Amino acid sequence: MKHNKLVRDKIPDIILADGREVSTKILNDKDFKVELEKKLLEECKEVIESEGDHRLEELGDVLEVLTELAKLDGHYLDDVIVAARQKREKRGGFDKKIFLIEER
Repeated sequence: MKHNKLVRDKIPDIILADGREVSTKILNDKDFKVELEKKLLEECKEVIESEGDHRLEELGDVLEVLTELAKLDGHYLDDVIVAARQKREKRGGFDKKIFLIEER
């Protein structure tokens, strides 16, 4: 079965332990960023399609990808959280569930 996608570090070992063969390669930073961005879209779609405890797991996957994207840019997850807080202070959050219909 062909996958051609970024996977978590332990996935090849899990496949091998199941008695199957695996072919992998290590990506350079440029290709890694491209694949992380694809993975982010994949994981966001899975969040939308999931519910309950499975949704929480998928949200965790999104967080993991965001952490890696931040690391590529020389940041940490804490930096992302600070940036989110600063934007929330400046422009607000989504607590009020406001849906903008029109602006004139």
